[in-house]
Amino acid sequence: MKYNFTAEQIADPQMGPATQAVRSCVHCGFCTATCPTYVLLGDERDSPRGRIVLMKDMLEKGGAPTDEQVYHIDRCLSCLNCKTACPSSVNYQRLVDQARAHIQEHYKRPLGERLLRWTIAKVMTRPALVRIGLLLTRIGAPVVKIIPGKLGAMARIGLSARPQGPEPTNFPKPTQTLKRIAIMPGCVQGALSPQIDAAVGRVLARRGIELVALEGAGCCGALPHHMGREHDSQVFAKRAITAYEQGRYDGVLITATGCSSQLKDYAQQFAGDPVWEPRARKFAAAAYDFAELCTPLTVTPPQPLRVAYHPACSLQNSLKLNGVGEAMLEAAGFIVTPFNESHLCCGSAGTYSILQPDLSSQLRARKLGNIAAAEADVLVSGNIGCLQHLAGGEGLTQPILHLAELLDWAEGGPRPANLELPAQPH
Repeated sequence: MKYNFTAEQIADPQMGPATQAVRSCVHCGFCTATCPTYVLLGDERDSPRGRIVLMKDMLEKGGAPTDEQVYHIDRCLSCLNCKTACPSSVNYQRLVDQARAHIQEHYKRPLGERLLRWTIAKVMTRPALVRIGLLLTRIGAPVVKIIPGKLGAMARIGLSARPQGPEPTNFPKPTQTLKRIAIMPGCVQGALSPQIDAAVGRVLARRGIELVALEGAGCCGALPHHMGREHDSQVFAKRAITAYEQGRYDGVLITATGCSSQLKDYAQQFAGDPVWEPRARKFAAAAYDFAELCTPLTVTPPQPLRVAYHPACSLQNSLKLNGVGEAMLEAAGFIVTPFNESHLCCGSAGTYSILQPDLSSQLRARKLGNIAAAEADVLVSGNIGCLQHLAGGEGLTQPILHLAELLDWAEGGPRPANLELPAQPH
């Protein structure tokens, strides 16, 4: 693609990868069929190819973006499904990340939008504040259900929350410890579903992995990063890196795939920083996703359920761990039932379900319709955002669990509280 980036932009550690993405694009359009928003809307400006043109023009010109540019870039899910179809290996992630940071710095949004984004960055990244929000949501449930727009979308997250017990700080010790892994508490998951990390601890202990709570770390920074708030995101990243450097571990884990992909990308966030880039690179190299640590274990579950497995976009397109979840479920004695369009985003996408509630709801309805056709007994995923988003959909007929919760039950752990078993196995 023709471009007019300056030599300084091309050489910049942050901007350079974005300019390379533009220069690599041959405008073939193979990406359009894999883009959820283009599949829904059929608008070229809501396809990766169209957005690349908008982002190129915006970044070349510099300064304040146009309303049209912001509108269509905002509607990108950052699912990175486009990368799977691109014959030119365009690194779309680097381009859209840089575009969002540019918009955050140079575009003045309406006051209500600014307040909403500030709330996401400052409240949803802190579990104590999320818990207060959950309490208020439950108290005001009848009102929350009818709040319109983006504020309503954020408030309704709490309606499908299923916290069971306190957030774990101590984890079971294996009979023989093969690895000692620091586990980050994260932010939203610790408040909404603390039972996930508890199940992860039991599952990994059976595999000789001891988890140790990483004190001093909190949110991974993914939520502010999705909105282009790079300073806020870097603050959380620095906190996690510093906390990890204080101990001696064999790696670091966070149990949501979206957060795992964020940890593994820390080095790029600090590209060009002589102090933090090497520290971030070392941290990223030590980062694990649950699916990388949880080797398949052959067992006989209490009941051989039919499982619809929803692989999060972060698992498929960032972590490149396709097929790993299915292999673990099959080894555990479950019947994995495929469904149509499993590769398309469910509409959660970090902050997307709040900031783009209409498109997000359409994608969720499409996803749940395909899952319903598979006639599974339970729906499983490995990302808290997907779990909460899908749980809030009207078309969901099955219980929904994190992968670790179902594996833990199959391997002798407690039955998840919301796992309603069918009367007769298939």
